[in-house]
Amino acid sequence: MLIIGIAGGTGCGKTTVVNQILNELPEGEVGVISQDSYYKDTSHLSYEERVKINFDHPRSIDFDLLEQHLKYLREGKDIQQPVYSFIKHNRTGDTILTHPRKVMIVEGILILTHPELRELFDIKIFVHADSDERLIRRLKRDITERGRDLDEVLHRYQNTLKPMHQQFIEPTKEFADIIIPNNKYNTVAVDIVRSIINQRLV
Repeated sequence: MLIIGIAGGTGCGKTTVVNQILNELPEGEVGVISQDSYYKDTSHLSYEERVKINFDHPRSIDFDLLEQHLKYLREGKDIQQPVYSFIKHNRTGDTILTHPRKVMIVEGILILTHPELRELFDIKIFVHADSDERLIRRLKRDITERGRDLDEVLHRYQNTLKPMHQQFIEPTKEFADIIIPNNKYNTVAVDIVRSIINQRLV
């Protein structure tokens, strides 16, 4: 099994890059796991307490479970991937049955911050995007998809997202094998990753 980690700041376009990589690859051969599914269970907290959690800090991620699940997949075992709700700031209690694939892509802002998880990645990718661009994307997404208002998103960006990005996410660039600039010129990098995957699928 080939395991690829794709990291980068919030709103940098990781999902776009994942979809570009998946495009033209055989369906069913490549699986995707999102770090967002592995936010820690916060059922013991009230909604008001959950809202105050710093979700951009590595402490918010259940890395042990994510690591265990990747090891299970590598051993050919199925996993029950948690389902997370950004509206409730908690896991839903549902799970998604996930089967091992020849290639697994793990994407998330904090996945390269965890040494044990990094060890499991055969290829580490960092998607880079301009900070203004990331803020605009985050605003659009949080307001339209996650029910947030403008002031809430801007406050979180200034007080949490930006400092956490500088402290934890940006420094993980040094662990990346490939850095992809998320703009219209990134086709070469994506083609390289796709060709590596194709070699593994043969």
